[in-house]
Amino acid sequence: MKKFALYSMLVAAATFTFSSCSAFLEEHPKDKISEDQAYETPMLVYLTAVASLYTQVGATGGGWGLQGTDRGLYDLNTFTTDEAMIPKRGGDWYDGGVWMNLYLHNWGVNNDLIYSSWNYLYNVIVLSNNSIDKMTEILERNPTNTAIPPYLAEVRAFRAMYYYYLLDLYGRVPLVVSSDTKIQDVVQSDRKVIYDFVVKELQETVADLSVAHSNKPGVYYGRVTQPVAYYLLAKLALNAEIYADNNWTDGVKLDGKDIKFTVDGQQMNAWEAAIAYCNKIENSFGYELASKFADNFSTKNESSVENIFTIPMDPTLYTNEFYYLIRSRHYNQGLAYGQGGWNGACATLDALSVFDYGKDSQDPRFDLSYYHGRVAGPNGQDIKLDDGSYLDYVPEAVKLDLSDSKDQKMAGARMFKYELDEAATNDGKLQSNDVVLYRFADVLLMRSEAKVRNGESGDADFNLVRSRAGAPTLSNVDLPTILDERLRELAWEGHRRQDMIRFGTFTQAYSDRPQLPQEETGFTTVFPIEARILSVNSKLTQNPGY
Repeated sequence: MKKFALYSMLVAAATFTFSSCSAFLEEHPKDKISEDQAYETPMLVYLTAVASLYTQVGATGGGWGLQGTDRGLYDLNTFTTDEAMIPKRGGDWYDGGVWMNLYLHNWGVNNDLIYSSWNYLYNVIVLSNNSIDKMTEILERNPTNTAIPPYLAEVRAFRAMYYYYLLDLYGRVPLVVSSDTKIQDVVQSDRKVIYDFVVKELQETVADLSVAHSNKPGVYYGRVTQPVAYYLLAKLALNAEIYADNNWTDGVKLDGKDIKFTVDGQQMNAWEAAIAYCNKIENSFGYELASKFADNFSTKNESSVENIFTIPMDPTLYTNEFYYLIRSRHYNQGLAYGQGGWNGACATLDALSVFDYGKDSQDPRFDLSYYHGRVAGPNGQDIKLDDGSYLDYVPEAVKLDLSDSKDQKMAGARMFKYELDEAATNDGKLQSNDVVLYRFADVLLMRSEAKVRNGESGDADFNLVRSRAGAPTLSNVDLPTILDERLRELAWEGHRRQDMIRFGTFTQAYSDRPQLPQEETGFTTVFPIEARILSVNSKLTQNPGY
């Protein structure tokens, strides 16, 4: 069991925090203590204005949380790509066509997943604005209060992280930075305005953040620290061509070499900035690749030397839930451990191809990322189906609609990656493995990519990642090779949509997914502003192409 950390105080923090918003820019304070009382002491300021926000990073369902649950951000970033799908399995997983249409990019402007993700992100931004405004007010009354500035910097960086997700998913969004903003006064900002804001907030606050490893138990466990901020800045620089483009459907692509950053007083292009931020993560904080790939996802992964930002998990300490293993594995596989199984998510044929599944050259990480073939249960005993036959997954039989397939229930390689926690409770949703959001292997692959885009060799970083996995090294790596490597290394981690957009493959046809009419314009690289959001404020306009 994990020892004292930030998250061990969140039960207390919940007494002082606000409830989840049911709609865009609404807030509903819990009537526990007065606002003045909630900020009387440094500890109460911390609990109310900082720790309370971290209760929002994980979740228990309903489209909430950065990862862990369903019908939210993770699904938008995963099941819209060539990495994974949730096929229709006879009467299972049709759900009105939501999963099939998500994969086909046929999501429309009335979509609960798109709506819930928007509401979740803005809910946290509203709560962050409340904290920032209150701490700013306290600081104005007492400029010598030394406890407030570090907390204020942390919450600004935390809010910037949430705007990063909005920027990535929706492009043109309202920039709301005050709790006094009325819904009728909200206006939409160009994508580059949001991009510049996020970069500026992170650059201005990073020096005041802790240097602690956020993934390690302790005071800064699960919090935004300097390495987390530098990781986000590296992502922002690497995706500069996408995020700085206000007109992403006009056919004119920006060039990262023309987009300028200032890092430590030196002007750099976007690729040089990405390299510089990755260098900071490696050189200033001591991150390295774990000796074993699987260690990052084990039941004791809070000791990982590689993980940078995680959602702390513990069956007895926290309520954050993790659905992904359950949602993927067959009913009987979960039942063998006294847990749940929903028999849904699986790898696509394209993903199998990238891993060289079934060939002598099959990547070693395939066995560490997917259940496939016959699956053993507790004590190594093969798991059986209800008819007495063995549970035997058939990866290559997968297709979007399995209704007429003899492998309807068995088709598709299933999510493995996280070590199965036999002691997990609540059907397996409450586990000990922390949910991995950002890790150092991604930093190395980002730096490799940025070097290649800048006309340099990316071989060294690329091969560090491959060598750790036991894969043969390659030379003269190019961008398509790096995109494939990112899937092999980062499968199931929620990065694929962003990667495919950056590499220009997201709108192309792939396994069981034809290109939509007009999709070559790139309009599906951002999601629509959901119809219920537009109905709230007539000043908001729809993204192009919808």
